[in-house]
Amino acid sequence: MNAKKIIFTDKAPAPIGPYNQAVLIGNTLYTSGQIALDPVTMELVLQDIETETKQVMENMKAVLEAAGMTFDNVVKATIFIMNMGDFARINAVYGSYFDEKSAPARETVQVACLPKNVNVEISMIAVG
Repeated sequence: MNAKKIIFTDKAPAPIGPYNQAVLIGNTLYTSGQIALDPVTMELVLQDIETETKQVMENMKAVLEAAGMTFDNVVKATIFIMNMGDFARINAVYGSYFDEKSAPARETVQVACLPKNVNVEISMIAVG
């Protein structure tokens, strides 16, 4: 059995609860959801939905890199959003991080509330 390896980087926000940024089992990485926290100040970046989504994706990029991976390794993504009306704008930013031909599987779900009342949270599964 493969031992789980905890992934941590100071280039993404530190966990604010009893969880880790990501866990690597064998060659599969399971990330926790990322929100738009600036990893240096731990302040939210909420100027607009595009800026918020970009911060989420940059946080995710840092976690992937800490595990020796990139967005090319992502096989599944989950996007939680507060307002489905923001979907197109979130999708445009999210999509800029992937090659459409090899983009991961994904679901997008509108939820009633997210941590710290943010507008978007994204988690991923990647295989190295």
